[in-house]
Amino acid sequence: MALKITAECINCDVCEPACPNDAIFDGGLHYLINPNKCTECVGHFDEPQCVVVCPVDCIPKDPKYNESQQELKQKFKRLSGENNEV
Repeated sequence: MALKITAECINCDVCEPACPNDAIFDGGLHYLINPNKCTECVGHFDEPQCVVVCPVDCIPKDPKYNESQQELKQKFKRLSGENNEV
């Protein structure tokens, strides 16, 4: 699943630089996550870095984008240009 940032976001700016896929961007009222780029940090870290650094706990899984670990690994490979199995 991709993650999403809820309206509870306080725009503290810590999540955007923590994202290894550049999936997080300023959406005006609060930060947003591009679900096409979000791999929940699969391929980079053991846990989503935006969730780790968020001080207000406003980054849940987005039920609109139900992806398995394997699908997230495939997305990571596609985004990183990696051709070998992760």
